[in-house]
Amino acid sequence: FIIKDDKNIAISQLKALYEDVEWFAYTKDLDLLQQACFQSLDVFSVWQNEILLGLVRVVGDGLTIIYIQDILVLSAHQNKGIATLLMQQVLNKYKNVRQKVLLTEEAPDVRHFYEKNGFISCDKGSLVSFAKLD
Repeated sequence: FIIKDDKNIAISQLKALYEDVEWFAYTKDLDLLQQACFQSLDVFSVWQNEILLGLVRVVGDGLTIIYIQDILVLSAHQNKGIATLLMQQVLNKYKNVRQKVLLTEEAPDVRHFYEKNGFISCDKGSLVSFAKLD
């Protein structure tokens, strides 16, 4: 695997990855998705030859808060440590940032992944989480 810290990912590569994991809401407007990558703090990606295997997108100010927006891996390459590798890139780069936040759907494997990487669900701690989705 090759890890890249590069926001410039071809639309065709983004489309292939997001559609593979069935995140179709993102692929309705591929130009918007690519622009979102450009405007992120960071986009770490994992490649095998010329194939985009996975990526994580980070937004925020990079000093007091980061928000892990997207973390996804091609279906055929899941459960091989790629998402953990991506998460470690983020956590290492932003180790001095106090607030590391993300919002995801509830599923046992999803919960296990984030807890394994040191995150605590707001329903188990002293925090409360709110979201407004339009």
